[in-house]
Amino acid sequence: MTERWLDETEMRAWVAFLDTSNLLLRRIDQQLREDGGLTQPQYELLTRLAEAPGQRMRMAELALALVASRSGLTYQVSQLEKAGLVRREAYTGDDRGILAVLTEQGEQALHRAAPGHLRVVRENLIDLLDRDQLATLADTLSRARAHLRATGGA
Repeated sequence: MTERWLDETEMRAWVAFLDTSNLLLRRIDQQLREDGGLTQPQYELLTRLAEAPGQRMRMAELALALVASRSGLTYQVSQLEKAGLVRREAYTGDDRGILAVLTEQGEQALHRAAPGHLRVVRENLIDLLDRDQLATLADTLSRARAHLRATGGA
């Protein structure tokens, strides 16, 4: 089977997706470093913990939610643990299970960084689109995410 090259419209969509993703993530990372001393992956990790029941998650579940390797997650948790933003606890009933737990300092760091993060996301994506465009974007990316997860993309 020969591969189908991207036509003009497909290529335009692909390049726009790549450029927008990279530019937005770069801007978010800059803002998070300035406002909270965090990287984008660290902010996302803290956010997932803040939203989890009891502000804690098993490391394996957290890795899956963040689409991160276990070693990559371990590194990020270690960095956040050194900063006092996260702590690890044994998971009751499973000797191998470890929980990542958001600390009070972690919650404070999240609250310091969140307003600027929301501003950057709104100014550079959300507020540029009308409600129908947002719904289409959410539906489209959700479909691609579901496909990637179902086919082994994490």
